[in-house]
Amino acid sequence: MRTRILSILAFVLFINATAQDKKWTLKECVNYALDHNITIKQNKLNVEISQENVISAKGNFLPNLNASTSGNLNFGSGFDPVSQDRVSTSTYGGSLGINSGVTVFNGYRNLNTYKQAKLGVEGSKLDLEKIQDDISLYVVNSYLNVLFAKENLKVAIVQYEISKKQIENAQAKFDAGTKPKGDLLNAQSTSATDEQSVILNENALNLALLDLAQILQVEPVGFDIEAIEVNAPSIIMMYKNPNEVYQKALTNRPEIKKAELEIESADLSVEIAKASFSPSVSLGANVGTGYGYNLKNNSHIPYFTQLDDNLGYGVNFNVNIPIFNRNQTKSNVNRQKINYEISKFGLDNQKLQLEQTIQKAFYDAKAAAKTYESAKKSLSAQEEAIKNAQESYSFGVMTQFDFDQVRNRFVNAEGAMIRAKYDFVFKTKVLEFYYGEIIVLD
Repeated sequence: MRTRILSILAFVLFINATAQDKKWTLKECVNYALDHNITIKQNKLNVEISQENVISAKGNFLPNLNASTSGNLNFGSGFDPVSQDRVSTSTYGGSLGINSGVTVFNGYRNLNTYKQAKLGVEGSKLDLEKIQDDISLYVVNSYLNVLFAKENLKVAIVQYEISKKQIENAQAKFDAGTKPKGDLLNAQSTSATDEQSVILNENALNLALLDLAQILQVEPVGFDIEAIEVNAPSIIMMYKNPNEVYQKALTNRPEIKKAELEIESADLSVEIAKASFSPSVSLGANVGTGYGYNLKNNSHIPYFTQLDDNLGYGVNFNVNIPIFNRNQTKSNVNRQKINYEISKFGLDNQKLQLEQTIQKAFYDAKAAAKTYESAKKSLSAQEEAIKNAQESYSFGVMTQFDFDQVRNRFVNAEGAMIRAKYDFVFKTKVLEFYYGEIIVLD
């Protein structure tokens, strides 16, 4: 067991290039997640779809162009395609044509649709930005959880090594007759408990690494991260009040910008619906010709001569003036106006949610700061207590049981300080995230 524990300690404290795979830095983890996360990839495709919508909307300003051809085969009574006399014969004929049309005016529907499509691209990019922010914050949290688990494991290993030495000390004093067997048994019991703590913390570290590997969607076997120094932020650097963070977040959070774009898009939807009240004007042009053959008469006019003789072309325009369409347009305009009001409430709701989230994050960070300060004071006191206890125990003034009680309080204080530090760090990073600062630790 001693060899196993020392191996775990080596795993936590040192880099063995021949035995371990590459260690990931926090920056590498975040960048890898941003490049490979499935949800991010899906939203990148949504951006591409939005961009295609812009191309489609822009195409509405252009004229269309279509070519057509047709053929027919007739038997029995009919018109000779050459003499135009009714005869009983078999004929074959066909036509060729090209036509084009363009919308001149349709109540600015095309223009507003194009504007709306461009807003759609901006909105899709903001959705992508929000997801990237969320993934980054999630990766940072998971990375910190691994570092937290590693610190806990190091503490557990150190405590186990101390308890092993206490067994040796208790054994020597018992053999010398200066300590009762109860002290030896207490030392052995404490060592067994510390051994269990090492195993539990080792498992917690493995689970934390597994969680981060799954977020990155990489093979968890051999996965490990680079150790970085995580210093608790200064309490002096805390923001004065949550409104300071909230006001800054209103200018940089993508969900707020997206809600504002949705109001603009809803307003354009109203204008697009109103376009159905306006007249529409379109222009068109066409060119056509035809040919025909009497299959029972060998005297045929040459094909290209027929095409030239039958060639015809023309232009046309169309004006459509809506008068009454069973209140469908009016109802559609009213629906879009309602959607416009809904989108304004959507922005208010996003602001309210953001404000509530920041308020909670602010007071969570404030409480975490106080907890961290309290944990540091407690650990400092317990460090003095364990020093005194060690001296008393060495001189035989304190029993093994009493010493274990003091040491347990020290271990608990050390664990509480580690938890409080990482809790404070992450909750402070959440506030920085909403304030618009970079949350990645270098």
